[in-house]
Amino acid sequence: MTTEVKICGLTTEAALDAALAGGADYVGFVFHAKSPRNIDPDAARTLADKARGRAKIVALFVDPDDSQLARVVDALVPDVIQLHGGETPERVADIARRFGRPVMKAIEVAAAGDAQTALAYAGKADRILFDAKPPEGGANALPGGNGVPFDWQALDGVRGRMDFMLAGGLTAANVGEAIARTGAKAVDVSSGVESRPGEKDPELIRRFLHAAKTAKQAP
Repeated sequence: MTTEVKICGLTTEAALDAALAGGADYVGFVFHAKSPRNIDPDAARTLADKARGRAKIVALFVDPDDSQLARVVDALVPDVIQLHGGETPERVADIARRFGRPVMKAIEVAAAGDAQTALAYAGKADRILFDAKPPEGGANALPGGNGVPFDWQALDGVRGRMDFMLAGGLTAANVGEAIARTGAKAVDVSSGVESRPGEKDPELIRRFLHAAKTAKQAP
């Protein structure tokens, strides 16, 4: 079984085409004003319509209120809602119930104890996304997409206990090692396929997809 891959933070047709041509399983659109990858719901819908049926559409939010969720869900009709803020297990369950879609909850990891917090979302989130905790003191750090990996050993205590996707500083150069080390069946990339923050590079997307899809998964 090949690794599932999500290309996140798409904003252009060229980047979307590269993702689809390379076999991306998920394409992500960011709805967070502070992100350089933020996209208008109508622009996202135009791109998503091209991908629909070829890859699953993911809408990423950071501590959204119900009005923002409703506006984007109505426009984009996503397959998955991704929550990348401080949403509680109860809030995650409420969003899944209100909007009738699978929810993926991001958990920021720097140490093993951080990964353990994901257990509180069992039965609430459909999948966990393990991402790197933003650098301390980073004035421009975002909830995700900072291009920083974390110590994958931190996941050893939760492996096999939940369905998860791996993110955080992944590139074509290290994604194979990350898959082998963590046993991840799915990976997520954003900054690792950019020429500069918010600007996806089609060639880097192609390289990442090839590396992830040909990586050997851990037993």
